[in-house]
Amino acid sequence: MLSFEGHIKGDTPVVVDFFAEWCGPCKMMGPVLHEVKEKVGDRATVLKLDIDKSPHYSQLYNIQAVPTLIIFKNGNVIWRKSGVATTQEILQH
Repeated sequence: MLSFEGHIKGDTPVVVDFFAEWCGPCKMMGPVLHEVKEKVGDRATVLKLDIDKSPHYSQLYNIQAVPTLIIFKNGNVIWRKSGVATTQEILQH
């Protein structure tokens, strides 16, 4: 199983949802991310990262609000958004 770093450094785009259990808007992202995964299949990976359980990554990527979505490819950030995103917004990147 790949580590977080292993996933984001690969050729396959990775959508990372930085969230918190106590965050109401974060719960709204569940169905959106499920739909994204259904539409992209194996062409992208969708990961959820709890900022309270992984504070290192929230500091590393300067997560100041949740939910924050970041799409990585080859270790680079190719798109970032804080707040609730739509399926279409995510799929455009």
